[in-house]
Amino acid sequence: MADRTKLWIAEKMKKIMATKPLDKIRVTEICREAEIERPTFYYHFKDKYDLVAWIFFHDAFKTDILSVESAAKAMNEMRADYLFYKRAYEDNSQNPLWQYMHEYFVDRYSAEAMKILDTDRLDTQILYSIRLYCYGCVGMTREWLMNDNITPAETIVEMMFHSMPENMKRIYFDE
Repeated sequence: MADRTKLWIAEKMKKIMATKPLDKIRVTEICREAEIERPTFYYHFKDKYDLVAWIFFHDAFKTDILSVESAAKAMNEMRADYLFYKRAYEDNSQNPLWQYMHEYFVDRYSAEAMKILDTDRLDTQILYSIRLYCYGCVGMTREWLMNDNITPAETIVEMMFHSMPENMKRIYFDE
């Protein structure tokens, strides 16, 4: 039930973001559009930024970060939901989407590396490489989404994977 409510609120947020930037949207407006009371909104989300982050996490969770096909599918879904992601990326207020995305992918790549290496701690160099790689990928995804209407998502993801630092490639792709 809670997920259905969150999905409903997210759908209404996307509808509003199709017409106005995130910084101009108020929780009252989201509640009115979703036909819910403010306490219902705050039961599910801390604020509108938390809602935007949840939408991203909900979409990103099903992505296999080590699969070109899966990552390209996720990027194509972002492009299909262009107005939402454009407005979310444009927002540079207290909790910009790119920061949520960066931390999310750092956590995912770190967890995967720890699982593969059978450890509960990564060395400083690999952590730096993961952070750098994720920072670049989030930035290039933003650039692709905002400015590139030609390059297929599959090509972008392949370029990202080819640009992965060697120490990460050894962990994720070497047998």
